[in-house]
Amino acid sequence: MDLGEAGDSPWGDVPSQSSKPPFEQDDSVLKLQDAESSQSLQTSVKSSTTRGPRKPVRRLQAQPTTLQADDPLGPLGPLGDNATPGAIAQADEPPVPPQKEQMVIRTTMPQSAQRRAGPPDPHNVDNDEYDRPTGPRAPPPVQAAQASPIRTSNQPSISLEQAAKPSFHITVGDPHKVGDLTSSHIVYSVRTKTTSKGYRQPEFEVKRRYRDFLWLYTTMHGNNPGVVVPPPPEKQALNRFESNFVESRRAALEKMLNKIAAHPTLQHDPDLKLFLESESFNIDVKHKERREPIPGESKGILGSMGISVGTSSKFVEQDDWFHDRRVYLDALENQLKALLKAMDTMVIQRRAMAESAGDFSASLHALSTVELSPALSGPLDALSELQLTIRDVYDRQAQQDVLTFGIIIDEYIRLIGSVKQAFQQRQKAFYSWHNAESEMQKRKATQDKLLRQGRSQQDRLNQVGAEVADAERKVHQARLLFEDMGRLMRAELDRFEREKVEDFKSAVETFLESAVEAQKELIEKWETFLMQLDAEDDETVFYRPPVIQTDDNKGRGDTAVDRARARIHEDSD
Repeated sequence: MDLGEAGDSPWGDVPSQSSKPPFEQDDSVLKLQDAESSQSLQTSVKSSTTRGPRKPVRRLQAQPTTLQADDPLGPLGPLGDNATPGAIAQADEPPVPPQKEQMVIRTTMPQSAQRRAGPPDPHNVDNDEYDRPTGPRAPPPVQAAQASPIRTSNQPSISLEQAAKPSFHITVGDPHKVGDLTSSHIVYSVRTKTTSKGYRQPEFEVKRRYRDFLWLYTTMHGNNPGVVVPPPPEKQALNRFESNFVESRRAALEKMLNKIAAHPTLQHDPDLKLFLESESFNIDVKHKERREPIPGESKGILGSMGISVGTSSKFVEQDDWFHDRRVYLDALENQLKALLKAMDTMVIQRRAMAESAGDFSASLHALSTVELSPALSGPLDALSELQLTIRDVYDRQAQQDVLTFGIIIDEYIRLIGSVKQAFQQRQKAFYSWHNAESEMQKRKATQDKLLRQGRSQQDRLNQVGAEVADAERKVHQARLLFEDMGRLMRAELDRFEREKVEDFKSAVETFLESAVEAQKELIEKWETFLMQLDAEDDETVFYRPPVIQTDDNKGRGDTAVDRARARIHEDSD
């Protein structure tokens, strides 16, 4: 029969327009299935349904697509030979609503079905938009912007702490003596250049004397327990105003300030700012001491927390690391003291040689003035001048040895003393910790005694309980302070070792360079003198004192002087 003339769907999806049951209307379709293949039949059915004049195209296209994807019985669904009553009953159902048709079409697309290896996820119906082959897509603008910080993080850069770390360049100069005979002292000009924002100006200058440097060291040592504070040079009662001593002290004070300013902790100390910047230093120090008295040796941070400091028993180091460092520092101090003693002996010998060269020059000059022969008096006088040059070279070399190598040795001897003071502060923290523990045990014993007595002394029990809690707090604080001081001292000793190697290496290099330059200068002077001796024919090489003719010598050609000169010329020929 002709499906077009019947005007009904081959599946019978509109029962109101058909006079036969659904399975009787489709006999022609079953006959066509026996004659043609299933693939051509499906194509003819689709083409015939599209030509139906009274059926919407959307409804005819949606139904075969649903049967093709979801029904395992083939494209004809329940109209085949193996149709079941359930499937036939399903054919009587009304058409699927448009919303469901769209969902079915989207989930049964061949491209998405081929890409999925497993069953489709009914809860993820929007993935087909991303599964469609749309070609290469440019990255979103957000992803392109995220690539820049990754590239910049790979580039070498400094940390924020290093970028914010201020730099200091401090010079101590212009030492001059002020005061009368009883109150005379040396005043130094301290010039500072810094990038720190904590100072009013980037460059400034103040006047300080030696006791001001000593105040700075004492104050910073009390403010920073466990930190190795670079110390000033020691006092000297005799020869305080000698030029060599003043110069060596000036250089030592300059190194002290630069090391303090380079320290990551000490450079932020407010007392350093007061020392470098205050125009009325003595008045400001008095006001500060009136407000904040300088803590003594038995107080400081421990005393501010109410923890007693005791040093009655002998300290026994429990940490092997600190014990080894203490033994090493003792040995290093002895070796540096022996080296400084040998250095002083060498400097004394250089100065003695310079003094001897000066005496030798004076004797040669005296001899050249009485010598009658110009050929001998000229070289003697030139040798006298050469000895004066040698004297200056020995004096300069001795001073350079003191300022290059000797000052480093003396500085590290004093630094070892500062390290030992940090060890003593750690020992006091240890004693404070154990004293606090002893006090806590006493409080607990009193509390236990009151608890055994009963409820009659409840007020006293409450008071003792509060005292026990306070003692436990002090024990905890003292223990934390001791542990923090130990960690800080480990870092300080590592810093001490690094700076020691760098400073001694630089000092030895400078010492050797100055010694080589001094020897080169001496060799050059001696070579010049020998070249002058070789030029005997040139009478202008050496200075010859004029021969004064007296009336007794006039007209006499055979005098004693003439005979001596002739004898010298004969010997030279």
